[in-house]
Parts: sequence; structure tokens; C-alpha cells
Amino acid sequence: MKKAVILFNLGGPDKLESVEPFLFNLFNDPAIISIPSIIRYPLAKFISKRRAPIAKNIYREIGNKSPILQLTQSQAKSLENSLLKKGDYKCFVIMRCWHPRAEDIIKDVKEYNPDEIVLLPLYPQYSASTSGSSIKEWNDLCKKENYKVKTKTVCCYPTENNFLKSHSNLIKEAIKNVENKNFKLLFSAHGLPENKIKKGDPYQWQIEQTVQGIMSKLANENLDYIISYQSRVGPMKWIGPSTDEVIIKYSKEKKGIVIVPVAFVSEHSETLVELDIEYKKLAEKNGCSFYKRVPALGIEEDFIKGLTDLVLKKETKDNFVSSVMCPNKYVKCPCLTAMK
Repeated sequence: MKKAVILFNLGGPDKLESVEPFLFNLFNDPAIISIPSIIRYPLAKFISKRRAPIAKNIYREIGNKSPILQLTQSQAKSLENSLLKKGDYKCFVIMRCWHPRAEDIIKDVKEYNPDEIVLLPLYPQYSASTSGSSIKEWNDLCKKENYKVKTKTVCCYPTENNFLKSHSNLIKEAIKNVENKNFKLLFSAHGLPENKIKKGDPYQWQIEQTVQGIMSKLANENLDYIISYQSRVGPMKWIGPSTDEVIIKYSKEKKGIVIVPVAFVSEHSETLVELDIEYKKLAEKNGCSFYKRVPALGIEEDFIKGLTDLVLKKETKDNFVSSVMCPNKYVKCPCLTAMK
């Protein structure tokens, strides 16, 4: 029985000339800006044109392009090698806002002709803006092309054991030679407008479940920790506290900062520039005793094992797989929606 596994990620520009169209695709996504398309399209054009010069400077810091495609392809290859020990699997990569897009990869999937498809977003914590958007795009495309194959969806895995273990392994490795124990362990996740959470998006709750799970595996380390949110843009109120505010606060107390990208599974501009360069400068400017960043999960052995287990896990009757069931108030959770 042949099975196709589709890994979803956001994507990133492959050259400086791609920055503006990449940003347009991002802001033209109705899951990001939820207004009628007749207004959203020109607004996305305006925002992407305005933000492109700033974004280009960010990508100049990391070789004029995002490394996310190559890193995601590496994850796909590692996962495929793991799955081939269990059966006939082939992994595909789809990016939401840049190439390869869904309309390109569906041709390759059809050619492979699988008996079953597994949708696997590389967003451990579900949000309608990330996993939800990618899953919807794929399902809409399949409907448009009348492509019908049994499909299982990995909704989220914020508490998956090997995912948590992978994070704890990398944190232990990062702090094992740190002599100054007066530091704050800072779990930084991408932010989200507060109104999206109020409308039932489970993202923040799932971030908190992830951090609780990691800390339970680090119980013997006696670590002082906090959750914060980065990459805030625009005038809307976002969930907090913000990572920059937290860094300033504890740097002024002369603490060290050990920062963990808890919602990013591969390196890209938010880790390589925002965390490694911008926040490090901010910490040092405000008196931080030391600043250390824990790597993203990448192809860490336990993380790939966790993804393998998720693909192999038996789905619910509604064809969803999740490591956690969200409280009923998080109405945007697709597992809850499917159960109704």
C-alpha cells in the first residue's frame, strides 16, 4: 500500500527579487488578513511593497535568501528514510507562500499514485493561520481537481513525547557547560493577534502545553523559565508578553538569556536574524550577562522519530491525528469541529 506524506511549511524567498511577491502571498492569505478579497488584494500589494525593503535587509543577513526549503527537504528525506522501514512511503514538500506550491506538487503526488495521503504540517502547535491555511489550500485544490484519495491529517502535536524529548535534549546540550546559573530560559514562539485567540484559535494554549511538557522532562534541572512571543507587526494588540520586552527586563537584571524557538522546527529568518542577531544585540545593550540560543529541531533524531510515529498513528473516525484534545472553547481546532 503506497502512502504519500505531504509536509507543509510557510516557505521563504529564494532570492532578494522574491521577497516582495513572497510577502504578497503571505498577506493575501485570508487566514492572515480576514477581509473580502476585493479589499485584501490591494492591501496585500500595499503592505508587501512597503515592507519589502526592510525584509530584504533581513535576508541580506543570511545570504540573500531563506534556507527553509532546503532544511524542510532535509527533514522530508530523513522522515522518508525512517518511514521506509515501515512500508512504502514517499514524502513531498509544499510551501504556503513560496515555491514549491500546492498546485505544483499535486502533479507529483498524482504521478506517485498513492493509496493514502497523510497531511503533516511542520507547525507543532495548530493555528488557523498556519496549519489551517495549508490544509485548507490542499483540500480546496483536491476538490477543484476532483482528486479523491483517502487522506489522514495530522492536526497538531504540541505534546507528542518525542517532540518534547527533542526539545529537552537540545536545551540540556545548550546549558550543560553554562557555569553562570543565573539565567532565564525563554521559550519564544511566533506571535498572533489577540483577537484570533479570542475567536477560538488554540495556538497559545497549545504553546503552553508544549512548554509544560518540555519542563516536565527538565524537572531535575531546576530552571527558571518564561514564555514570550516574537515577530509582532502592525497596530493590533498581539498576545504577550513580547520577546523583546522580556529580554530587556531580564537583561537589566543582569541575568543570562537562554532562548528556545519553541514553535519553529527549522532555521529561517525569525531564528537566524531575529533571535541570533537582533535580540542578541538587544540583550547585550541592556546588560545581559550572556545570551545563548538553542537550535531549532531540524533533523534531530527524536523529532524525526516523533514525526514517524504521528504518520503511523491510527487516525480518529474523522481522519485526524493529534497529540492533545483542545478544550471546547477553542472552536477553531479542526478536531473539535470534525467531532460535531
